Amino acid sequence: MHGREVCRRSFLKLAAITALLDLTGRTAALSAPKNDGRTPPVSGAPAILAEMYGERPMEPHPVPAVPYQKIDPRFHRQVVDDPTGEPPGTLVVDVGNHFLYLAQVKGQALRYGVALGRAGFEWSGRGVVQYKRKWPRWIPADEMIEREPKLKKYSLERGGMEPGPDNPLGARALYIFQNGEDTLYRVHGSPEWWTIGQHVSSGCVRMINQDVMDLYNRVPDGSPILVADLSKDKPDRS
Repeated sequence: MHGREVCRRSFLKLAAITALLDLTGRTAALSAPKNDGRTPPVSGAPAILAEMYGERPMEPHPVPAVPYQKIDPRFHRQVVDDPTGEPPGTLVVDVGNHFLYLAQVKGQALRYGVALGRAGFEWSGRGVVQYKRKWPRWIPADEMIEREPKLKKYSLERGGMEPGPDNPLGARALYIFQNGEDTLYRVHGSPEWWTIGQHVSSGCVRMINQDVMDLYNRVPDGSPILVADLSKDKPDRS
């Protein structure tokens, strides 16, 4: 009897959480066909944030919870008025403010906080998400290996670095091409949540693993992406 009561309580708790997340997803009114229901209409709802940034134990490599309370609330995943003017479905990396936007319908956007490349290693312009990968292998560029010879063991010839919690690309990666060529620029996950809002990596867009997993489900191959400083640049729509 006791065991059945525990199961009943667990079921009721799960049902309540499911109903809350379903309501949250509908309130956000996002256009993507896949929505994991973890997007709040505004930042600051503790229960929703705890679920959004909670652990993901069912992943091939379990993802630990993120202490979202220690992250500036403006970098929490949230729905905002779209400042980009781009068509729905477009990704926009605002390098001036460390935000990544996914443009939505009705003048809204889903905004994520990101970390960006150090000065001298950035890429900017328009491209497309050529393809994306779950738990990708990491292969450092030849230029990176020249700067850091110890990375040679992860070269293309040696098969790159195995997926896992220590892999620099994290749980998901989106590969950016321009005019049919690989820019070597990636939007990817990272367990180093404390770097969000900083310039730290070697040229790519780094996201919290839970955020990049959410983005991965919303962005199909071929999606357009713009990387620009929205505080300075008026996007070129050519």
